[in-house]
Amino acid sequence: MNTLEQTTMRRVTWRLIPIVMLGYFCAALDRSNVGMAATTMSPALHFSNTQYGFGAGVFYLGYLILEVPSNLILARVGARVWLARILVTWGLISGLTAFVWNDWSFYGVRFALGLAEAGYFPGVLIFLTWWFPARYRGQMVGWFMSAGVLSGIVGPPIGGLLMQLHGAFGLAGWQWLFILEALPSMLTGLLVLLLLRDRPRDARWLRPEQRAWLEDRLAAERAQQEAVRKYSLWGALTNPKLWLLTFVQFGHQFANSLVFFMPLIVKGLGVPKDWIGFVAAIPYLFGWVGMVGWGYKSDRAGERVWHAAAPKFLVSGALAAAMFVGGDHPVLLMVLLCLAVIGNQSFAPTFWAIPGTMLTGTAAAGGIALINALGNLGNWAGPTAYGAVLDATHNTNFGLLVLAIGPLAAAITLVLVGHDKRLEQIPPVAHVKSGSGG
Repeated sequence: MNTLEQTTMRRVTWRLIPIVMLGYFCAALDRSNVGMAATTMSPALHFSNTQYGFGAGVFYLGYLILEVPSNLILARVGARVWLARILVTWGLISGLTAFVWNDWSFYGVRFALGLAEAGYFPGVLIFLTWWFPARYRGQMVGWFMSAGVLSGIVGPPIGGLLMQLHGAFGLAGWQWLFILEALPSMLTGLLVLLLLRDRPRDARWLRPEQRAWLEDRLAAERAQQEAVRKYSLWGALTNPKLWLLTFVQFGHQFANSLVFFMPLIVKGLGVPKDWIGFVAAIPYLFGWVGMVGWGYKSDRAGERVWHAAAPKFLVSGALAAAMFVGGDHPVLLMVLLCLAVIGNQSFAPTFWAIPGTMLTGTAAAGGIALINALGNLGNWAGPTAYGAVLDATHNTNFGLLVLAIGPLAAAITLVLVGHDKRLEQIPPVAHVKSGSGG
């Protein structure tokens, strides 16, 4: 790797990744705080596990409706303005969750939250393809998505502390949780508007030779990818491989819905109320390490399929084993939950590199959004299925076994779909010489 490349990518990484990470941290916080609030909100509003699971997951129906249109708008107007809009509007709606009064108002706010947030995650994935060559995308997506895992680490303890505000100004603790955790999203929206730039050519903080090298490298990669196959938007949306990748994402998110029930599972282990948030965060600490490290390893190896499938096999095995361990062995159960979260978090950075190199231009904007939108329905199906099984059996073990089905199907499908390794090759950039710049 030449010096110009090193200095350019280091500067780009430190300038852009912390901002999009902060946005995703807020997104994950505003999605999953409902899991922490459920420990007192559900009894207060008389929700059954099925009602809560449906409400937690209906977010993804709203997400589905606007995901593709949102990403196509982003491709047209630019990431800076559109991502800022998304952050501000979902922050406002997340705060409104504090004022739901029954099951239908809960469903409505969660649905609206999905509409507001639609497009942030796939929008950032597209944004990263505008700035980072393919050999960096696994680790960059890993760093970006690790912010969601960090929210799983610090979110539950923070949520536990905020819920201790119970009674202040006549509001319940779970209401304070939603109100105060909505504010960072809106503030981050303003930061995005001020600090992000849409393309390398717009970055005054890069030297001219750095901008030229990065623009040329990205253009060369795009030409190489389109030489393998160039998709139109319609061609991408009707391609069987894209739909199989959507199924893979669905299976992944089916088990990822574990985040909604982690505090309830921990509560069922007999953990004291004040410690639920801290114990529920433990699996996500290990998941964060796995996500960042595994994405980097995939980039170094230039291999995607098995680096994405292996973590899914781990998730399925860990959740299935958890059924036989049960709550009578809380330490061993927590070890298995940690393995499941490690596998689930390690999958995503490698997986998203596959459509990120397969598609370009508008096809990438629409295709990645479609995979994410339909795949995220697993986050609705998972909580609904888990909640229904829990209500029917009053046993969390059977619920974990149900969640194990999705990642197993995802791993098998991904191995069968495969990935064209030509898309991972580094194209030459003729005018850049090793050791130039500085």
